[in-house]
Amino acid sequence: MIGFIGGGNMAEALIKGIVQSSAFRARSERKKIMVSEPRDERRTYLEKTYYVKTTLDNKEVARDCRIILFAVKPQNMDNVITEVADIISEDKTVVSIAAGITLSYLLSRLRTRKIIRVMPNTPALIQEGMTVMSMCECIHDKDIGLIKDIFMSVGRVIILPEKYMDAVTALSGSGPAFLAYFLEAMIDGAVKMGLDISDATTLAIQTMLGTAKLLDTGLSPAKLREMVTSPGGTTEAGLKFFEERKFNEVVSSAIEAATMRAKELGKF
Repeated sequence: MIGFIGGGNMAEALIKGIVQSSAFRARSERKKIMVSEPRDERRTYLEKTYYVKTTLDNKEVARDCRIILFAVKPQNMDNVITEVADIISEDKTVVSIAAGITLSYLLSRLRTRKIIRVMPNTPALIQEGMTVMSMCECIHDKDIGLIKDIFMSVGRVIILPEKYMDAVTALSGSGPAFLAYFLEAMIDGAVKMGLDISDATTLAIQTMLGTAKLLDTGLSPAKLREMVTSPGGTTEAGLKFFEERKFNEVVSSAIEAATMRAKELGKF
């Protein structure tokens, strides 16, 4: 069985991806997915929507599931680990999606060596996620492949050394919020210039979507910026304003701040 400790948005995104895969489309197979979640209404929702098994008991998930995904907030991880550590045997695979929680911490608290640290992001909710995996050297390719398949069901996956995970958390983990914040500012600016907020929102979102798809063809951000910018034109005027306000430094510093916070979250 595959077990989730925590039934929030990211757990739901992964459950949705798993049940849409060929191996779990049958309702009977979905009972091989178990979720522990303290909120009654959330358990009911997950059961009715995805036909998975739910429980109030974290220990039940730890006992009955071969793959255990910790989908809880970093601040709650220590309490959850304390609750279930003695139940997780050496043959089980543990996956943590909690920001800042290190492999060394998990290895120090659990008997199993089959531990994978993962950082997915919110677009996984629509199967457009970006996931980065780091793991112990002792884990077998078979176990890695199974976990990778789970996260590939909600988007793209790459494997990186753990030393990069805090920066990954800042970039792809926090990135959707940063991009949304920038988009809000663009919409506000357009409204100030007279556009209706609905029209401004449509224009801004489609512009971001189209730009992302264009960049996904392999075109570099610098080249795209060059293509759009004409000498003496509107784009140049806007970019010059960004440069004068040291926009690059602001964004870079935001990534640094988020990275430092990820490091702090892993300290107990």
